Amino acid sequence: MKLNVGGIDRILRISAGLVLVGLAATGTVGAWGWIGVVPLLTGAVGFCPLYPLIGLNTCPMNKG
Repeated sequence: MKLNVGGIDRILRISAGLVLVGLAATGTVGAWGWIGVVPLLTGAVGFCPLYPLIGLNTCPMNKG
C-alpha cells in the first residue's frame, strides 16, 4: 500500500474528522457526524482508497 495522502491533506482530514466525531459524540449533530471516522482514519494512515480510482496523489514522496 503506497501512501497517497500528503501533509496538508492529512492535517485537513484529521482535523475535519476530529471535529465531526466530537460533534457527533456530544450530540450537537446527528449520527451522520460519525462519518468523520473515515477522514480521520485515512489521514492517520496516509492512504485513501478512492484516490487511485480517480488518479489523485497528494503525497510528494510518491509522485513520478
